[in-house]
Amino acid sequence: MTELQVLPPGAGYGIVIGIGGVFALFMLGLTWLQNRYTAFSTHQSEEFNTASRSIKPGLISAGIVSSWTWSATLLTSSTFAYTYGVCGPMWYGAVGTLQILLFSLIAIKIKAHAPGAHTMPEIVRARHGTAAHLTYLYNGLATNMLVGACLVLGGAQVVAAMTGMNVYAATFLIPAVVVAYVIAGGLRSTFIADYTHTVILLVAILVFGLSVAASSDLVGSPRKLYELLQQASREMPIERNTEGSYLAFRSVGGLIFAVDIFVAGFTTVWLDQAYWQRAIASRPETSVKAYLLGGIAWYGIPFGFATAMGLGCAALTNNPAFPTYPHPLSPEQVAAGLSAPATAITLLGKGGAVLMLILLFMAVTSSTSAELIAVSSLLTFDVYKTYFRPHTDSATLVRVSHWAIVLYAVLLAAFCSVLNAVGLSLTWVLTVLGVIVGGAAMPAGLVLLWGRMSTVAAVVAPWIGFVCGVVVWFVTSSLRSGAINVETTGDVTNAMAGNLASFGTGAISAVVLSLIFPKKSPSAEAAEVFPRVDGAVVVVVNPPESETSSRKDDEDQKEVPHPAAHEATQAAESGNIELMDPKVVRKAERLAQGANLVFILVAVVLVPFTLFGSSYVYSERFFTGWVVVSLVWIWASVIICVVWPVVESAGALGNISGGLWMDMRALMGVRKKNLQQGPA
Repeated sequence: MTELQVLPPGAGYGIVIGIGGVFALFMLGLTWLQNRYTAFSTHQSEEFNTASRSIKPGLISAGIVSSWTWSATLLTSSTFAYTYGVCGPMWYGAVGTLQILLFSLIAIKIKAHAPGAHTMPEIVRARHGTAAHLTYLYNGLATNMLVGACLVLGGAQVVAAMTGMNVYAATFLIPAVVVAYVIAGGLRSTFIADYTHTVILLVAILVFGLSVAASSDLVGSPRKLYELLQQASREMPIERNTEGSYLAFRSVGGLIFAVDIFVAGFTTVWLDQAYWQRAIASRPETSVKAYLLGGIAWYGIPFGFATAMGLGCAALTNNPAFPTYPHPLSPEQVAAGLSAPATAITLLGKGGAVLMLILLFMAVTSSTSAELIAVSSLLTFDVYKTYFRPHTDSATLVRVSHWAIVLYAVLLAAFCSVLNAVGLSLTWVLTVLGVIVGGAAMPAGLVLLWGRMSTVAAVVAPWIGFVCGVVVWFVTSSLRSGAINVETTGDVTNAMAGNLASFGTGAISAVVLSLIFPKKSPSAEAAEVFPRVDGAVVVVVNPPESETSSRKDDEDQKEVPHPAAHEATQAAESGNIELMDPKVVRKAERLAQGANLVFILVAVVLVPFTLFGSSYVYSERFFTGWVVVSLVWIWASVIICVVWPVVESAGALGNISGGLWMDMRALMGVRKKNLQQGPA
């Protein structure tokens, strides 16, 4: 029994199987409602894998927040705050949000120039042929496997630590409960699941945040938290922090860890098919807005949660209610991300443990659902359809997607079991992730963002980045730490060297090789991914029936030819083709560029490096404002991710409610008639 175990093993199984099963049934019910009362059917491949490219921006924003809120987001951001002090929440929020905002540049390029795409490797293949396709297919699948490991391994280890549940059972059961509703509902069900998860997630974060800042007898106010952190700074000073203080933003270790998170985050967004899929599924005119607002909303989660739970862990370590009292958390427990669960147990006892488990379960299952549908799309379109049966029907593609989901879930669970058996933690996987696949991140983005990207660069640059990253990682670990093992390779400084080498050489070699070998080798199927009609960009759109009728007259006035061999159009039987106004594209690009520039200057450079360079140790008044801002930001996330999707989907919800009411009236009418007639 571990020191943090405050619940019996049955509680772990109950949460994973019980809550997971109930949620799966709930999602299956929503899928049935969608198929019965809307124009969208999950029996069509286009709906299953791209949600008919019709998702509104509020739901896209909620999906982005949910997909990017891993168990690692909650656990590692808190570990970051516990280990390095007040810099942790801001650095984690800033570098993580930057990846999403930068991806908005890719999102508009996808909608403007690759409207027929289903996956990222599919776009690469259309531009640069088979060799490039296989390169990015490998990197995409590797990224999804590592991201999935961060999700499931982190969740399983925490559940096992808090309940005594068998960790290997958890690694298999967590993906299993997600598979059921993803198979039934496809990509649209993951968006609905994301929304539901995000609601629960934000409620739980607010409970913990308000408990630390307002209601708990142990802390209960920013002032008391400030005093406890001053005490912790004297008793457990942080190496290479100004005055060893938790209240100093200048932290050399924190800055190094931020660089590691930046490269890992850049990789896990730009190479993760889940984010490309959300851009593909969004409406063309709102894709950039969705990513920008999703990034802003996500910032509040690690900022607010880590401020409360990571700093709260440091503040409460010497409290008799702390689960490891009178000792602090061990290095192994810190690496496993147990600082936030320890705070939850200290503040709310067993209730806090249960709420923390539910919170992590929501984070894990939501992000895992996105990874499941992402990998299924890669295996369906980039393996089966590309290399086995290029000309197949929509129903077959859906069946292949189902089997791909099951295959990935089993392999992911087995992979996490291996990682746990050899002693690799969530923090280790996240820290070194960029070394392994970081070399392909920038080249993948440049395929769309830079017109001069050549085929040689697209194929070779990721491998150069990978080799350089691994060599630098191992050499640095050997020279600096004297050995190559789990501990030395997981050291943040050693990992930073490998991360920067992989990411940097991949990006630089992509540019250099494009200039030396400028030739491009597009595939014969380029017209399917980059269709054009009379020189204008086209976008596949499947509007709901309510919108179809309002556009009918306009469509009768102009006939838009369908691109030959455009699978997306062929598969979506109720779809149509809508010209995308170049002015809208330019406006969206300017919005994305401006938002990224402002965010980088203010949130990544000006504020953090001013605090870092000044060696300022927070005063009580400044720290109080810091805590208040973190809570306000969470409320802003609630407005964007909880309120806005409901408002924009009011029409669809009304249609479903109306259909249900009509069916209930019809059913009651039949029953009443049968009762009046009596037995025959």
